[in-house]
Amino acid sequence: MTKPIDITKARSETRHCEETIHFNNAGSSLMPIKVSDALHQFLELEERIGGYETAEREWLVLDQFYRSVGQLLNCHTSEVAFIENATRAWDMAFYSLKFRPGDRILTTFSEYGSNVIAYLQQARRYGVSIDFVPNDEYGQIDVRALENMIDERVKLISISHIPTGNGLVNPAQAVGRVAKSAGITYLLDSCQGVGQVPLDVQAIGCDLLSGTGRKYLRGPRGTGFLYVSKRIVDSIEPILLDQHAARLIDPNHYEIRSDAKRFENWEQFFAGKAALSSAIAYALEWGIENIERRIIDLAMQLRSGLGSIDGIRVMDYGRQKCGIVTFDVSPISADRVRVFLARKKINVAISSGDGNLLLFEKMGLKEVVRASVHYFNTEFEIDRFISTVDECLRLDS
Repeated sequence: MTKPIDITKARSETRHCEETIHFNNAGSSLMPIKVSDALHQFLELEERIGGYETAEREWLVLDQFYRSVGQLLNCHTSEVAFIENATRAWDMAFYSLKFRPGDRILTTFSEYGSNVIAYLQQARRYGVSIDFVPNDEYGQIDVRALENMIDERVKLISISHIPTGNGLVNPAQAVGRVAKSAGITYLLDSCQGVGQVPLDVQAIGCDLLSGTGRKYLRGPRGTGFLYVSKRIVDSIEPILLDQHAARLIDPNHYEIRSDAKRFENWEQFFAGKAALSSAIAYALEWGIENIERRIIDLAMQLRSGLGSIDGIRVMDYGRQKCGIVTFDVSPISADRVRVFLARKKINVAISSGDGNLLLFEKMGLKEVVRASVHYFNTEFEIDRFISTVDECLRLDS
């Protein structure tokens, strides 16, 4: 059973949230005081005694990161790697997989643009084919169509859990059942999901999962992680190795470490790692289920209010929706709306075809305004946002 979020407490623990309406949490959220303090205190200690010395003194704090992610994802600490961002975490997983000519990758029409670029690059290198699974009637991945597309040539199912430019949530667990039944490696990009929706990798059944710190976990930028299931870790040799990921035995031999840290670098953003651990612990204190419930309620209110404005088309698909709310304001440019809102101290982002080209082509879109709410946002902020968007459209008409 979910519990209501104490909004007064949440906002009192978030500096400056009263100064700006921050509806860009899917870009980079506001750090809680506890997380910001953890980051600054680590950096101040580095300044005072040195970077190596701080890492040695604070090793327990740094090691806590792995336990925090383990609790967040329901996995073992040995299955967690700290990576500098979600894109690089995903890259380390994907580019380390071995493909042969004729192999197939199955993905979605809502796949993140950077991931599609990676698929295309490997297709050129190795003769891999990329097949996009059709959407179902809700606009999310059609799981039955996915099942029908499976054959002996499929080597990877790789999807974005929550697209960057739409409020839909793909059915990750249903996809996992298909992958497990067919014995196919399953890579889940949950950059927008982690911290916003509950994630249990055992229930989802993914082999690999990438996540970021800066979005719904409310951690610092330049932080992320990779989950690598112990079922497959020994079968994947990272595309990059250093003397943290592997050990030089003699001039002709090296030995790769046996856990997910084989995907890490020796040099890391240690202050960010400590702060991300703090951010995860902070999110878990609130409860991810409670956070999700609050976000869904706020997003529903926002969609309803925007839908009442003439000239606005809310563009979110999916049977399950999240805290990302996208809307079309054409013929006015989305950036014109963003700039107008920024002058009123309201933060939003623009999602364009760069991030969701295939999905946007199917929807007949070039760009949308993306407003993304979090649990510390308020109903008053939503009302003000709706009235400000309405004002922008009336001034431009």
